Amino acid sequence: MTKTLFSLGHGYTASALARRMIPQGWRVLGTIRDPNKADSVRAQGVEPVLWTPKDMTAALDQASHMLISAGADDAGDPTLNTIGTDIETRAKALTWVGYLSTTGVYGDHDGAWVDETTALTPSTHRGDIRVAAEAAWQSIPDLPLHIFRLAGIYGPDRGPFAKVRAGTARRIIKKDQVFSRIHVDDIAQVLAASINAPNPGALYNVCDNDPAPPQDVIAYAAELLGLPLPEEVDFETANLSPMARSFYAENKKVSNTRIKEELGVDLLYPDYKSGLTALLRSETS
Repeated sequence: MTKTLFSLGHGYTASALARRMIPQGWRVLGTIRDPNKADSVRAQGVEPVLWTPKDMTAALDQASHMLISAGADDAGDPTLNTIGTDIETRAKALTWVGYLSTTGVYGDHDGAWVDETTALTPSTHRGDIRVAAEAAWQSIPDLPLHIFRLAGIYGPDRGPFAKVRAGTARRIIKKDQVFSRIHVDDIAQVLAASINAPNPGALYNVCDNDPAPPQDVIAYAAELLGLPLPEEVDFETANLSPMARSFYAENKKVSNTRIKEELGVDLLYPDYKSGLTALLRSETS
């Protein structure tokens, strides 16, 4: 029987997983909201599904596995709002369901380590919304749910090089601030490992081994490019958008021990230096 993955909110991360699974014989169905994007989705080998209750329910009926990337907002979780009743009805027929959340659910821990057992104490409105969405998915009986709390995502076309080259990058300095991050191909690797070893109810932090100050990442990108270090700017006086500033309200180191021990994942890019080096190499090859 063909294994069929239904990808809801099919975007950057889900596309990385599709690139990994399709060559292994998987069929992937991915939602789109704009019919004009159908051809670009088909070019990935993914079958486009319009974000309508009728089309999504038809895709759900064909799915053995489901990945939810569509983020919640003040109106709730968009997938559950659209086909939640159908998912509840079909829960037992699914082999694996993955929900992509964020490490923002943990809130601020003054630079201390957090793991999957840490209490959820979000310090932003976005974090509150994600905690509520996780709980909504967890409340569905018999759903083989796996929650993946993702750190900051980078990868092809999502790295610091463009800003460094353009001279618009800055090294924002906030004392003792660190962020965790993860290469998109490592997210795909973690999801694939979970699909191969389902453990309904599991929670996984998805991040690399090296929580690091953001200014160090920018500095290393400049070093790789052979360009001058971008200017240092004090966080307190930096001209940041409210969204960008809110990220600095949370300071924590996120443990990835569980993905290694339970899923046997050996990260392709265990730190930002290996990830950025590989990104630049792929850009110039």
